[in-house]
Amino acid sequence: MTSQRTIIVALVLAIAGILVGGFGLYRAAAVQSDLSTSMAAAQAASDHAKSAIDRIGVVPLGPAHPTTVPNVAINPANVPPPINRTQPATVKFTLTTKEVTAQLADGATYDFWTFDGTVPGPLLRVMEGDTVELTLVNPATSKSGHNIDLHAVNGPGGGAAVTNVAPGESKTFTFKALNPGAYVYHCAFAPPMHHIAQGMYGAIVVEPKGGLPKVDREFYIIQGDWYTTGKVGDQGHMAFSGDKALAEQPEFITFNGHVDALTKLFPLEAKVGEKIRIFFGVGGPNVGSNFHIIGEIFDKVYSGSPDTYTAKEETWYVPPGSVSTFEMTLNEPGNYTIVDHALYRVLKGAAGLLKVSGAWNPDVYMPPADGVSH
Repeated sequence: MTSQRTIIVALVLAIAGILVGGFGLYRAAAVQSDLSTSMAAAQAASDHAKSAIDRIGVVPLGPAHPTTVPNVAINPANVPPPINRTQPATVKFTLTTKEVTAQLADGATYDFWTFDGTVPGPLLRVMEGDTVELTLVNPATSKSGHNIDLHAVNGPGGGAAVTNVAPGESKTFTFKALNPGAYVYHCAFAPPMHHIAQGMYGAIVVEPKGGLPKVDREFYIIQGDWYTTGKVGDQGHMAFSGDKALAEQPEFITFNGHVDALTKLFPLEAKVGEKIRIFFGVGGPNVGSNFHIIGEIFDKVYSGSPDTYTAKEETWYVPPGSVSTFEMTLNEPGNYTIVDHALYRVLKGAAGLLKVSGAWNPDVYMPPADGVSH
């Protein structure tokens, strides 16, 4: 009996030893796994932090470059007169590609590629049925070839296939404007996304026969996203960042080519009771816009044909490579902020100002007690 008990005790102790040893090995493996997981997580966090640092542009910048023009911002009130004829005509345009150095923000310079030296390029205006003859000029001083793709053109490349111009060349092509609406034009020279990212875009308006309904004022705004080695607030010369462009991580988002284009340089101005029209587009290359004017409702909004408008709209999405038309009646005086309603983009520059003068209408909006708009 005693020997049997001894054998049983020995077996129990052996089994217990095996279990304890196995548990120890399991815990060691688990600890090692947890440690490996923690180290992997720490490395991922470090990589993410580095990626974030790279993304926000803490790369040291060189000093700002001498500018060839102070800025490339186009005045939004610089709009060609409306069409008032009813018969098609032949309309001729000449656009010149210009590579310039200018301010993107106060104290920050950038090397822009443009049509006619502004961002966006000039607004082109024709009527449905017109024959359009367009000449593209690329000065000998340019460093790159360029061309033009107009989304209003029915034909291969929208004109780009027949307008490739090397420095020192010019080319002319002709098309018929078949479809009423407002459309983007842009450079599509390879790689097209890079030329657009440098500022080469604008809009062409094709009015219906007899023209659009009369309004008191018209404005022209194009939003663009900028991929730079520096971030908003940095001083110095901003170089283009292909990595940020590929990752679709813009550091600046502007109206009309400058952070202050529609706030300090060229705020929109109108009067109470006026009906205004805004041709608003997105050059891109990547980021669309949720166009909104704080304190206003759009009477009409349309993308494409004016016959397919939406009435009484608050915010309207405009994708990259597109133009929409906005009409509204101004009821009250004051300062109205223009935004991309993806609102953190305001901090990157996507903000403007519509300044409306005139008398209050208390039936619509009760003014402050002191009678002053704040």
